[in-house]
Amino acid sequence: MTLITDPLFYALAVPAVIALGLSKGGFVGVGQMATPVLALVMPPLEAAAIFLPIMIAQDAAAVWVYRKEWSGRIVAIVLPGAVIGVGAAWLLAAHISDAAVRVFIGVTTIAFVLYNWFGTKPVPHEGAAPIFPGLIWGSIAGFTSTICQAGGPPYQMYVLGMKLPKMVYVSTNAIVFAALNWMKVLPYFALGQFSTKGIATSLALLPLAMLANWFGFWVVRVTPTELFYRITLIILFLISLELVRSGVTDILRG
Repeated sequence: MTLITDPLFYALAVPAVIALGLSKGGFVGVGQMATPVLALVMPPLEAAAIFLPIMIAQDAAAVWVYRKEWSGRIVAIVLPGAVIGVGAAWLLAAHISDAAVRVFIGVTTIAFVLYNWFGTKPVPHEGAAPIFPGLIWGSIAGFTSTICQAGGPPYQMYVLGMKLPKMVYVSTNAIVFAALNWMKVLPYFALGQFSTKGIATSLALLPLAMLANWFGFWVVRVTPTELFYRITLIILFLISLELVRSGVTDILRG
């Protein structure tokens, strides 16, 4: 099978898959940068399809490592909403231009970053996970995850205020996104986003992604994450500004 050969692609893909690995290892949110990075050099849905087989393999490792501590209630609430979101994205993806998707990714990510910088922090609560907000945020996560692999921000909007123990939080994330990523396989096939070149490229990047994954498992247990997230948010913000600029420019030209 033929691989993608563009050197610029790999210059961007390598840090992107490392970010995915760290995200699946437990640094939730870091993987948000992966598709925006590749969207600088290829259609966003094509980039998302290249990452999907990698993420499914990483999910399997994450679910195994974190299988002992997770919230079944949160999973049961979020996933039905995610099914609705994935279905909506499937219906709409073929009718949305690449430029519009770049703008959508950029605006979604900028909103997430600004919320983290300036938004009102959720007040922790001890009660059971609420059902209706979980269905809403789950559907948004399913939609944004399918369109641009950006399901993390809306999902985190739901769970961050629950005062979950650290490992329950990480483990529940692993279960939710493992299921969500499998939901996207059929829509991506139906939309024609998988190709032999893309699959071959995914396989070539997989060893690096898995190494980053296992590194993330270790780092999440031993290292404070505040500075790491601060740097990641800055990178996300700059990438997203460029995506919005390029997308708006293409829309205006069209």
